[in-house]
Amino acid sequence: MSISAEPNVISGTIELQIAGMTCASCVGRVEKALLKVTGVTSATVNLATEKATVRGLTNLLASSLVAAVEKAGYEAKESSESASLQQAGAQRPGWWPAALSAALTLPLIAPMLLSLLGVEWLLDGWVQLGFASLVQFVLGRRFYVAGFKAVQAGAGNMDLLVALGTSAAFGLSVYLLWNHTGHAMPPHLYFEASASVITLVLLGKWLETRAKRQTADAIRALNALRPATARLQRAGTEVEVPVEQIVVGDIVLVRAGERIPVDGTITEGRSHVDESLITGESLPVTKGVDDHVIGGAINAEGPLSVVTTAVGTETTLARIIRMVESAQAQKAPIQRIVDRVSAVFVPVVLAIAVLTLLGWVGVTGDWEQAVINAVSVLVIACPCALGLATPTAIMAGTGVAARHGILIKDATALEAAHAVTAVAFDKTGTLTMGRPSLTEVLAAPGVSVEELLGAAAALQQTSEHPLAHAVMERVKAEHISVPKAHEPQALAGQGLQGTVQGQHLALGSSRMLRDMGATPASLAIDAERLEGLGYTISWLVRMDDRGPHVLGLFAFGDAVKPSAIETIEKLHAMGVMTVMLTGDNRGSAQAVAKTLGIKQVRAEVLPGDKAAAVADLRKEGQIVAMVGDGINDAPALAAADIGIAMSTGTDVAMEAAGITLMRGDPSLVADAIDVSRVTYGTIKRGLFWAFAYNVVGIPLAALGFLSPVIAGAAMALSSVSVVANALLLRRWRPVAEVTASRKLARTSVGPHALGEL
Repeated sequence: MSISAEPNVISGTIELQIAGMTCASCVGRVEKALLKVTGVTSATVNLATEKATVRGLTNLLASSLVAAVEKAGYEAKESSESASLQQAGAQRPGWWPAALSAALTLPLIAPMLLSLLGVEWLLDGWVQLGFASLVQFVLGRRFYVAGFKAVQAGAGNMDLLVALGTSAAFGLSVYLLWNHTGHAMPPHLYFEASASVITLVLLGKWLETRAKRQTADAIRALNALRPATARLQRAGTEVEVPVEQIVVGDIVLVRAGERIPVDGTITEGRSHVDESLITGESLPVTKGVDDHVIGGAINAEGPLSVVTTAVGTETTLARIIRMVESAQAQKAPIQRIVDRVSAVFVPVVLAIAVLTLLGWVGVTGDWEQAVINAVSVLVIACPCALGLATPTAIMAGTGVAARHGILIKDATALEAAHAVTAVAFDKTGTLTMGRPSLTEVLAAPGVSVEELLGAAAALQQTSEHPLAHAVMERVKAEHISVPKAHEPQALAGQGLQGTVQGQHLALGSSRMLRDMGATPASLAIDAERLEGLGYTISWLVRMDDRGPHVLGLFAFGDAVKPSAIETIEKLHAMGVMTVMLTGDNRGSAQAVAKTLGIKQVRAEVLPGDKAAAVADLRKEGQIVAMVGDGINDAPALAAADIGIAMSTGTDVAMEAAGITLMRGDPSLVADAIDVSRVTYGTIKRGLFWAFAYNVVGIPLAALGFLSPVIAGAAMALSSVSVVANALLLRRWRPVAEVTASRKLARTSVGPHALGEL
């Protein structure tokens, strides 16, 4: 959120904490209220997190948003204010209303329970009225307040249904008690029904709140990684300061066993660093001088000196938390269907309850039974479960994915990934290590290898390309002098060109060579041989009045990542087609594809061609995920149905992608699709049960097969079961872990184990 000079004026996005929402209908009301505020462009409300994300214009007052929510019958605070309120509220146990209500309800249902044991005992009706009144109007006051506000706003919600239903049962009991005063035979009263419903709803809301809190465990775990203080090296002494006071360039001292407080680069020391809660990497990573470290990781061994490169909201951990929170706050496309259903749900239920009342009176003439059946309809038809099924699953799914190094940008990306039928991979840095080494240098007649390396290094001195690094390492190792290059320029997707020692040179791919019209001459056979072995070829060409002239070639080898073969096998087993899109030469691409088992290969493609190739796959009816790590992959990542970027690559690639993998392990691609499929399946199961409770329960209640007590229990159970269903996602594990545990289980039942049996 960006704040302007004027108090409480926002631009961009603001978050509100909303209190008082109980069901999907409430979500719709709050969103409508916010959208009516002048200057609001969009508003999204999440029932599970009880947050509203509002986007608006620069002249939008935050106070006007709060006022709009309060007018709709709910409470709202800006997130900065609500944080302290939540912490204060966390000190008060949320179970006491349900516990007190249960204690007051127990005497009312005791006669029914004792009758099952053959004991006849009946509590006096006026005593029942006293107990029931406390439950109905003291502990149940919240339902009246929220229901009344809903009516004022011209809408309905769960609270209105509960208030109407329990009031009807309570009122009928008071009428029967008053009407039968003085009679020898006491009437059958329904105080236990109204009190039990309120007790069960309170119990269900408490259990639901506890379960929802667990779905947000991932965010709390990430926030807990932030150290409060750090030791700085200033003027030769150690000073302990709050993390908020650290600025870029400060030297931070980290002892063994401590969390690294900032993002930075090691200037002194060597250690193993545990980054598991940030990247999902199970084993500590070796770190030394010039290596980058992430704030929140644990320094396992020796002391480290780290120069700060990012603080506050710019750290990797802060960006991860923002991304996970953003994904959890947004709505999945499937939720919008639920919202449309919820908008008409309460009015339809009220109509069914009225028809039930009139129908029973018309058929049987029994007003007492008619009221009880109408109450059952009102009580069982709670839309809570509908509103919770999707957001709780999204929260749990994005949370468990983040714990294993898979960052999902939004709910749309999570939902889209489950339907992926084809994955297009970039090669270098994605399927291969991305650290190519210069394996062979061949010079044309009349040119020395030293001259060739010096000229190539001159063109690549300022380049960050992996092939350029390989050339520079070779030049440094052999102590070859590097001349200065004048006016070096990039050839889009092909290579570099510039003037070196008066010669106009170009260095690039085989495609560049063909586009120039140059011929490899005596190096053609060697180039074909090296490409056939899977090496990447770069050519150095001199251009003069007589045309292009090949000076030599460079062959680069790049090892396939250890997990790449297993990743392709996993995807094929999941029914997902794999494609390789690379700017590398065809021979090198085919060699890597053959090793991995990828059937479709498109080599020597420019960045724009990658996007076109993705578009072609989509035209064929494929749901395409593009996996890449470089700037040249950004167009294809954006063109795909879902982009998946490696965090080891460029920021541009990560911005264009819907999913970011926190470590350069291609196996996370299969895991990302798998966690999406599992999450989407959980959403569908949750919605099925939410609809099933109502589709089955409402007719049964209308026909008189469900008492209000049973209806109340079923309603409470529906919300709790939907949230519990979402919590099962926390047990998800990456495919590799599941496979490893199964192998371990099989090997443990060997000859020795059988012998023991």
